Amino acid sequence: MREKRLLVRTEGLTKIYGRAVKVYALMDVCITIAEGEMVAVMGPSGCGKSTLLNMLGALDRPTSGKVYIDGRDLAQVRNIDRFRSRTVGFVFQMHNLIPTLTALENVEVPMRGQGVSGRKRRRRAREVLGLVGLSGREKHLPSQLSGGERQRVAIARSLANEPRLILADEPTGNLDSAAGEDLMQLLSRLNRERNTTIVVVTHNRRVSRATQRILHMSDGRIVDEHPVADPLTEDLRDLARCDFGQRLISGDAEALRAFPVVRDGQLTETARELASMLAGLR
Repeated sequence: MREKRLLVRTEGLTKIYGRAVKVYALMDVCITIAEGEMVAVMGPSGCGKSTLLNMLGALDRPTSGKVYIDGRDLAQVRNIDRFRSRTVGFVFQMHNLIPTLTALENVEVPMRGQGVSGRKRRRRAREVLGLVGLSGREKHLPSQLSGGERQRVAIARSLANEPRLILADEPTGNLDSAAGEDLMQLLSRLNRERNTTIVVVTHNRRVSRATQRILHMSDGRIVDEHPVADPLTEDLRDLARCDFGQRLISGDAEALRAFPVVRDGQLTETARELASMLAGLR
């Protein structure tokens, strides 16, 4: 089986804010993402997830380290705006649509800077709006669309220039659970059918499970990564990472007494197996 080529690679990526008091947003981050892969980046607020996404999308520069997209060192790209517009599509928590433009016109915006003719812009905009399930909504203003539909327009806009990489920062953050699930199904379909590489920053574990691999961040570092497994294994991983799971693994008496497979303060054989399993999933 042929190995997939790398699309994203970082080496020793570090970002420091401030001079008198230095704040490390990223510390020696080294990741690789294959072409056609869909990856989630998870971690607590302030851990560096969005900063990492900004570095991958060339929206910010690292203090030190390198970012390579398709083998190109972003620090050596002369026209970074043009490169970004052609190579990367962005989806944010806020859709950032222009309120006075229709859905079609909003999707056309990224193509205007690429010298695409009006006819080709409109044709391409209709195509990607159809791709995200919004055929017939082209003339609607953002105010006439639901939250989920506005995010779909934002995804269509991110696809306008046929980028190889989509960076999505909390794309479901302002949506209810049903709309959020629909949106992740759409991103997963785009990943499968178009081989688009997608990186999703999220706090939502259900969102992360729609991807193929999860990177966990803490204090500016990648502290763990693993492929997405079956739902039961992911539930156990979640348990292993929470405070209660940590206490159970360490043999905390109070946690053991609270656990449903503990009888009279003693671990049953089932609980022993589970504690051992949790320890292996941390």
